[in-house]
Amino acid sequence: MDYSHLARQLIRPVEEAGRVIMNIYCGPSTIKFKPDGSPVTEADRAAESILLPAIAAAAPAISIVSEENPASHEFVAGCQFFLVDPLDGTKEFIRAGGDGAFTVNIGLVTKGVPVMGIVFAPALNRLFFGSASGGAFEISSGNCRPIAVRKPEPRGIVAVASASHRDLATNQWLEDRGIKQIVSIGSSLKFCLIAAGEADVYPRYGPTMEWDTAAGDAILRAAGGNVLAEDGSPLRYGKSNYRNGPFFAFGGG
Repeated sequence: MDYSHLARQLIRPVEEAGRVIMNIYCGPSTIKFKPDGSPVTEADRAAESILLPAIAAAAPAISIVSEENPASHEFVAGCQFFLVDPLDGTKEFIRAGGDGAFTVNIGLVTKGVPVMGIVFAPALNRLFFGSASGGAFEISSGNCRPIAVRKPEPRGIVAVASASHRDLATNQWLEDRGIKQIVSIGSSLKFCLIAAGEADVYPRYGPTMEWDTAAGDAILRAAGGNVLAEDGSPLRYGKSNYRNGPFFAFGGG
Protein backbone atom coordinates (compact mmCIF):
# COMPACT_ATOMS: atom_id res chain seq x y z
CA MET A 1 0.00 0.00 0.00
CA ASP A 2 1.17 3.51 -0.84
CA TYR A 3 0.71 5.21 2.53
CA SER A 4 1.67 8.62 1.20
CA HIS A 5 -1.01 8.44 -1.50
CA LEU A 6 -3.58 7.32 1.06
CA ALA A 7 -2.75 10.29 3.31
CA ARG A 8 -3.22 12.71 0.43
CA GLN A 9 -6.55 11.06 -0.44
CA LEU A 10 -7.84 11.71 3.07
CA ILE A 11 -6.72 15.33 3.42
CA ARG A 12 -9.88 16.74 1.84
CA PRO A 13 -12.35 14.94 4.16
CA VAL A 14 -10.18 15.87 7.15
CA GLU A 15 -10.36 19.51 6.09
CA GLU A 16 -14.12 19.18 5.62
CA ALA A 17 -14.45 17.74 9.12
CA GLY A 18 -12.42 20.67 10.40
CA ARG A 19 -14.76 23.16 8.74
CA VAL A 20 -17.77 21.52 10.36
CA ILE A 21 -16.04 21.63 13.73
CA MET A 22 -15.30 25.33 13.30
CA ASN A 23 -18.93 26.07 12.42
CA ILE A 24 -19.96 24.51 15.72
CA TYR A 25 -17.04 26.10 17.59
CA CYS A 26 -18.21 29.55 16.53
CA GLY A 27 -21.81 28.93 17.64
CA PRO A 28 -23.76 27.38 20.52
CA SER A 29 -22.78 23.78 21.21
CA THR A 30 -24.29 20.94 23.23
CA ILE A 31 -21.89 19.19 25.60
CA LYS A 32 -22.56 15.72 26.97
CA PHE A 33 -20.44 13.39 29.08
CA LYS A 34 -19.40 9.80 28.48
CA PRO A 35 -19.55 7.15 31.23
CA ASP A 36 -15.88 7.84 32.05
CA GLY A 37 -16.66 11.52 32.63
CA SER A 38 -14.93 12.83 29.52
CA PRO A 39 -16.83 15.42 27.46
CA VAL A 40 -18.24 14.86 24.00
CA THR A 41 -19.86 17.49 21.78
CA GLU A 42 -21.97 17.53 18.65
CA ALA A 43 -18.75 18.48 16.85
CA ASP A 44 -17.24 15.06 17.66
CA ARG A 45 -20.23 13.31 16.09
CA ALA A 46 -20.46 15.62 13.08
CA ALA A 47 -16.77 15.22 12.26
CA GLU A 48 -16.95 11.46 12.65
CA SER A 49 -19.90 11.29 10.23
CA ILE A 50 -17.64 12.81 7.56
CA LEU A 51 -14.46 10.90 8.33
CA LEU A 52 -15.65 7.30 8.63
CA PRO A 53 -17.35 7.04 5.21
CA ALA A 54 -14.38 8.75 3.56
CA ILE A 55 -11.90 6.34 5.15
CA ALA A 56 -14.05 3.34 4.27
CA ALA A 57 -14.24 4.50 0.65
CA ALA A 58 -10.47 5.04 0.42
CA ALA A 59 -9.49 1.76 2.11
CA PRO A 60 -12.53 -0.55 2.31
CA ALA A 61 -10.58 -3.60 3.45
CA ILE A 62 -9.12 -1.94 6.56
CA SER A 63 -10.99 -1.86 9.88
CA ILE A 64 -11.60 1.46 11.63
CA VAL A 65 -11.43 2.06 15.38
CA SER A 66 -12.96 5.43 16.27
CA GLU A 67 -13.09 7.03 19.70
CA GLU A 68 -16.75 8.00 19.38
CA ASN A 69 -17.89 4.59 18.11
CA PRO A 70 -17.74 2.22 21.11
CA ALA A 71 -18.79 -0.76 18.99
CA SER A 72 -15.54 -0.43 17.03
CA HIS A 73 -13.55 -0.89 20.25
CA GLU A 74 -14.78 -4.46 20.62
CA PHE A 75 -13.07 -6.03 17.64
CA VAL A 76 -9.63 -7.58 18.01
CA ALA A 77 -7.23 -5.33 16.15
CA GLY A 78 -5.71 -7.15 13.22
CA CYS A 79 -2.58 -6.64 11.20
CA GLN A 80 -3.76 -3.26 9.91
CA PHE A 81 -6.36 -0.77 11.17
CA PHE A 82 -7.18 2.92 11.38
CA LEU A 83 -7.35 4.83 14.65
CA VAL A 84 -9.60 7.90 14.44
CA ASP A 85 -10.22 10.72 16.89
CA PRO A 86 -12.65 13.13 15.20
CA LEU A 87 -12.02 15.82 17.82
CA ASP A 88 -8.91 15.47 19.95
CA GLY A 89 -8.66 18.09 22.67
CA THR A 90 -12.36 18.39 23.42
CA LYS A 91 -11.57 20.31 26.61
CA GLU A 92 -9.68 22.88 24.54
CA PHE A 93 -12.64 23.00 22.14
CA ILE A 94 -15.21 23.79 24.84
CA ARG A 95 -12.99 26.23 26.73
CA ALA A 96 -14.08 29.76 25.81
CA GLY A 97 -11.22 31.95 24.68
CA GLY A 98 -8.83 29.00 24.49
CA ASP A 99 -5.82 28.60 22.22
CA GLY A 100 -7.64 26.57 19.57
CA ALA A 101 -5.40 23.56 20.15
CA PHE A 102 -7.90 20.88 19.15
CA THR A 103 -7.38 18.55 16.22
CA VAL A 104 -8.83 15.99 13.84
CA ASN A 105 -6.74 12.80 13.90
CA ILE A 106 -6.49 9.85 11.52
CA GLY A 107 -3.75 7.27 12.05
CA LEU A 108 -3.05 3.99 10.26
CA VAL A 109 -1.36 1.14 12.11
CA THR A 110 0.37 -1.83 10.47
CA LYS A 111 1.68 -4.68 12.64
CA GLY A 112 1.64 -2.47 15.73
CA VAL A 113 3.46 0.45 14.09
CA PRO A 114 1.86 3.79 13.10
CA VAL A 115 2.70 4.16 9.41
CA MET A 116 0.50 7.06 8.32
CA GLY A 117 -1.03 10.02 10.10
CA ILE A 118 -3.01 13.20 9.47
CA VAL A 119 -3.54 15.88 12.12
CA PHE A 120 -5.55 19.02 11.39
CA ALA A 121 -5.90 21.95 13.78
CA PRO A 122 -8.72 23.90 12.09
CA ALA A 123 -8.70 26.87 14.48
CA LEU A 124 -4.98 27.36 13.78
CA ASN A 125 -5.21 26.48 10.06
CA ARG A 126 -2.36 23.97 10.36
CA LEU A 127 -2.55 20.51 8.82
CA PHE A 128 0.21 17.94 9.24
CA PHE A 129 0.54 14.61 7.49
CA GLY A 130 3.21 11.98 7.15
CA SER A 131 3.89 8.38 6.27
CA ALA A 132 6.60 5.80 6.60
CA SER A 133 7.07 5.83 2.83
CA GLY A 134 6.73 9.52 2.04
CA GLY A 135 8.10 11.78 4.79
CA ALA A 136 6.26 14.47 6.74
CA PHE A 137 4.62 17.72 5.62
CA GLU A 138 2.66 20.71 6.84
CA ILE A 139 -0.06 22.53 4.90
CA SER A 140 -0.77 26.07 6.06
CA SER A 141 -2.52 28.85 4.13
CA GLY A 142 -2.57 26.60 1.07
CA ASN A 143 1.18 26.00 1.06
CA CYS A 144 2.63 22.51 1.51
CA ARG A 145 6.17 22.16 2.86
CA PRO A 146 8.26 19.24 4.11
CA ILE A 147 9.02 19.20 7.83
CA ALA A 148 11.69 17.49 9.92
CA VAL A 149 12.78 17.35 13.53
CA ARG A 150 15.62 19.59 14.66
CA LYS A 151 18.66 19.09 16.81
CA PRO A 152 18.16 20.76 20.20
CA GLU A 153 19.32 24.36 20.15
CA PRO A 154 22.24 25.53 22.30
CA ARG A 155 19.90 27.72 24.34
CA GLY A 156 18.21 24.59 25.65
CA ILE A 157 15.64 21.90 25.05
CA VAL A 158 12.03 22.95 24.52
CA ALA A 159 9.42 20.56 25.90
CA VAL A 160 5.74 20.38 25.07
CA ALA A 161 3.33 19.15 27.71
CA SER A 162 -0.38 18.64 28.14
CA ALA A 163 -2.42 21.74 28.86
CA SER A 164 -5.23 19.77 30.56
CA HIS A 165 -3.56 16.63 31.95
CA ARG A 166 -0.12 17.63 33.21
CA ASP A 167 0.81 15.76 36.38
CA LEU A 168 3.47 15.60 39.09
CA ALA A 169 5.36 12.79 37.34
CA THR A 170 5.73 14.90 34.19
CA ASN A 171 6.89 17.90 36.19
CA GLN A 172 9.46 15.75 37.99
CA TRP A 173 10.75 14.28 34.71
CA LEU A 174 11.28 17.78 33.32
CA GLU A 175 12.89 19.03 36.52
CA ASP A 176 15.28 16.06 36.70
CA ARG A 177 16.57 16.95 33.23
CA GLY A 178 16.81 20.65 33.86
CA ILE A 179 14.29 21.49 31.15
CA LYS A 180 13.03 25.01 31.75
CA GLN A 181 11.34 25.90 28.45
CA ILE A 182 7.92 24.27 28.47
CA VAL A 183 5.06 24.93 26.07
CA SER A 184 1.66 23.83 27.39
CA ILE A 185 -0.67 22.87 24.57
CA GLY A 186 -3.51 20.43 24.06
CA SER A 187 -4.19 17.54 21.68
CA SER A 188 -1.89 15.76 19.24
CA LEU A 189 -0.33 19.08 18.25
CA LYS A 190 2.45 18.26 20.71
CA PHE A 191 3.77 15.56 18.37
CA CYS A 192 3.43 17.89 15.39
CA LEU A 193 5.37 20.75 16.96
CA ILE A 194 8.29 18.37 17.50
CA ALA A 195 7.93 17.04 13.94
CA ALA A 196 8.02 20.61 12.60
CA GLY A 197 11.19 21.46 14.52
CA GLU A 198 9.44 23.82 16.94
CA ALA A 199 10.04 21.71 20.07
CA ASP A 200 12.22 18.80 21.16
CA VAL A 201 10.50 16.47 23.62
CA TYR A 202 7.07 15.48 24.92
CA PRO A 203 6.92 13.37 28.10
CA ARG A 204 3.55 11.82 28.93
CA TYR A 205 2.72 9.94 32.13
CA GLY A 206 -1.01 10.67 32.22
CA PRO A 207 -3.54 8.37 30.54
CA THR A 208 -3.98 8.41 26.77
CA MET A 209 -5.70 6.17 24.28
CA GLU A 210 -4.20 4.93 21.04
CA TRP A 211 -6.51 7.12 18.92
CA ASP A 212 -5.09 10.14 20.78
CA THR A 213 -1.55 9.38 19.68
CA ALA A 214 -1.35 7.23 16.53
CA ALA A 215 -1.68 10.04 13.97
CA GLY A 216 0.80 12.38 15.65
CA ASP A 217 3.17 9.50 16.37
CA ALA A 218 3.19 8.50 12.67
CA ILE A 219 3.91 12.08 11.61
CA LEU A 220 6.73 12.45 14.13
CA ARG A 221 8.36 9.19 13.06
CA ALA A 222 8.06 10.26 9.40
CA ALA A 223 9.80 13.53 10.31
CA GLY A 224 12.75 11.71 11.89
CA GLY A 225 11.65 11.53 15.51
CA ASN A 226 10.60 8.64 17.70
CA VAL A 227 8.14 7.77 20.44
CA LEU A 228 9.31 5.40 23.16
CA ALA A 229 7.51 3.50 25.88
CA GLU A 230 8.79 3.63 29.46
CA ASP A 231 11.05 0.61 28.84
CA GLY A 232 12.75 2.35 25.91
CA SER A 233 11.07 0.33 23.17
CA PRO A 234 9.05 2.01 20.39
CA LEU A 235 5.45 2.64 21.40
CA ARG A 236 3.23 -0.04 19.88
CA TYR A 237 -0.43 -0.13 18.93
CA GLY A 238 -3.23 -2.69 18.91
CA LYS A 239 -3.47 -3.42 22.64
CA SER A 240 -6.71 -5.07 23.71
CA ASN A 241 -7.97 -1.96 25.53
CA TYR A 242 -6.28 0.59 23.24
CA ARG A 243 -4.76 2.27 26.29
CA ASN A 244 -1.21 3.65 26.24
CA GLY A 245 1.19 3.54 29.14
CA PRO A 246 3.69 6.35 29.80
CA PHE A 247 5.66 7.40 26.73
CA PHE A 248 8.25 9.93 25.60
CA ALA A 249 8.32 11.60 22.18
CA PHE A 250 11.66 12.93 20.94
CA GLY A 251 12.91 14.92 18.00
CA GLY A 252 16.51 14.85 16.78
CA GLY A 253 19.80 14.81 18.68
